[in-house]
Amino acid sequence: MKFEWSHAGIFRLAVVVISVAMAFYHIWAIAFGSPEAIPYRGTHLMFAMVLVFLIYRTRAKPEDKALLEAVAVAGQPPPPLKVETPSPLDYALLVIGVLPILHLFFNYEYVTTRIFYVDDLTPTDMVMGTIMILAVLEATRRIIGWALPLTAIVFLIYGLFIARLVPMQLVDQTYMTTEGIFGIPLSVSASYVLIFVLFGSFMERTGTGQLFMDFALAITGHTAGGPGKVSVVSSSLFGTISGSAVANVMVDGPISIPLMKRTGFPPHFAAGVEATASTGGQIMPPIMGAAAFVMAEFLAVSYAQVVIWAVIPAILYYVACFAAVHFEAKRRGLMGLPRSELPRMKSVFVERGHLFIPILTILVVMYSGYSAPMAALWGTLACFPVAALRASTRGYVNWANILDAFVDGAKNALAVAMACACAGIVIAVVTLSGLGIVFTQYVVGLAADTLFLALVVTMCAGIVLGMGMPTTPAYIIMTALLVPAIIKLGVIPPAAHMFAFYFAVLSAITPPVALAVFAAAGIAKADLWKSGWAAVKIGAAGFIVPFMLVYEPALMMIGAWPHIIGAFITASCGILLFAAGLHGYFITAANGWQRALLIAGGLLLIDPGLVTDLIGAAIALVVIALQWPEHRKAVAAKAHTVKQAT
Repeated sequence: MKFEWSHAGIFRLAVVVISVAMAFYHIWAIAFGSPEAIPYRGTHLMFAMVLVFLIYRTRAKPEDKALLEAVAVAGQPPPPLKVETPSPLDYALLVIGVLPILHLFFNYEYVTTRIFYVDDLTPTDMVMGTIMILAVLEATRRIIGWALPLTAIVFLIYGLFIARLVPMQLVDQTYMTTEGIFGIPLSVSASYVLIFVLFGSFMERTGTGQLFMDFALAITGHTAGGPGKVSVVSSSLFGTISGSAVANVMVDGPISIPLMKRTGFPPHFAAGVEATASTGGQIMPPIMGAAAFVMAEFLAVSYAQVVIWAVIPAILYYVACFAAVHFEAKRRGLMGLPRSELPRMKSVFVERGHLFIPILTILVVMYSGYSAPMAALWGTLACFPVAALRASTRGYVNWANILDAFVDGAKNALAVAMACACAGIVIAVVTLSGLGIVFTQYVVGLAADTLFLALVVTMCAGIVLGMGMPTTPAYIIMTALLVPAIIKLGVIPPAAHMFAFYFAVLSAITPPVALAVFAAAGIAKADLWKSGWAAVKIGAAGFIVPFMLVYEPALMMIGAWPHIIGAFITASCGILLFAAGLHGYFITAANGWQRALLIAGGLLLIDPGLVTDLIGAAIALVVIALQWPEHRKAVAAKAHTVKQAT
């Protein structure tokens, strides 16, 4: 990086130095043990707020900001933008935002020895607490828009004017304890999210994205609708290290979407495939989205346990995506790419296969009994040494690229850090006012003690919340307000939390606000609404998966293995039939009533129970018996055509 003795040059250097310092601080904390809660979480938040006020000076449209950030994640040159240095107001807000955190640090003994809710706050505490809340709201607004700050403001208004909370108690809960801004969500951001985001940045800077794309092309590129299946496979792989649906689209989309259009998929369908496949990366083990780490903290289990719960649901989601692409391609008569244009699997592994080593390192370290952050640290440290093993990737190993990886990692963690801090305000109000209990009673009453209705309410809330904010805060708010209600109706906690998590994720492809669809449609030059509904149709079977988890916990590997295997097989078959019915093709093209039978049979197989499984299987056999003669005729006609041509 060339340094310039100017305001812009000093500003760029400051961003780099602070970003690298943030990354190294968290590496040190993981390697040698983190400090106590408030100092550790406060330092994390202080780094995040400083960078946010330096970098995010104006508010772009959500889709524009998401695209620009994703381009940066992908390691591609961003569009030419004028470098704007911070204004005096930005610097003033930076200082004001940091002061409340420093106040806690300099008076830490007082903070830890006072009795919460009993000892009155000093006037200075009240002022600093109010400033802290306002600074968090403004920093969050700058980086992810108005949705989450407005949500927090609504909760604050509720707490002060409806629940009649004492302002001093509200500031105490929000600012002076670990039950508000410095609560569990921010702890997860500090302990888990940054190091995994840093790992993703290191992986991408060593060329892993190209490895995943070549690997997917070698496996599925030659099959019917091959480029669409390439998108599904590569997005599932890259999603495990990116944690961002939009970033995933921007890495895979520029390659997979043109290939899909070239082989005959309509632009809006190509965009829908890419958006749906990329969104699933947040639920794809071994490295899921940030909300998965929050789930582990809320349930007081290890992250490895969350990964185990998520394996089968993630497979079912991608089975649904894969089946949708396959049946749509068959219905349209689309072929794959010529094998001569595809990379060979042997060449892929010879040239870049070693880049899988950091991911394997994480799995080995994690399942050897070490913490998830420690495993991510080892995986991060392995990235560049592993890239240096082969000449094909050795060009990535240079100081400039390593430095950029640190900077990208810190920058990409900012949105989650601020979202978690802002969500802490909501949690503080919910906890102090008892709103969670009230809302639970309301949902249970609205559902009239009917679990399915409560699940539908939770689903709608998750989709609506997720439209305006990232997955993590949407999941946190659902956990505070809705998850207790469905647990009260008899759902086991892991299934209840996974249900909320899934729908917070799926909001990224649900119109009218669907950032993953915005990104994919931009690449495909497709209509946003058509792309959005195509994504919903492709992922429709995936929308059923969370309901399956509630009614059949065996799909989360809870229970006896014979039952788990049986549930997985019937659920997979049900999803295949359901996707076939939606897209109008099974063994051959399906007419209207055959599609209805396929959808009904799929739903029956998905529904747990021996009777429903037998009826669903019988329906599938009926459709096969009806379509098999047509299939035989089509095969014979094709063989005859080929014979005549030769």
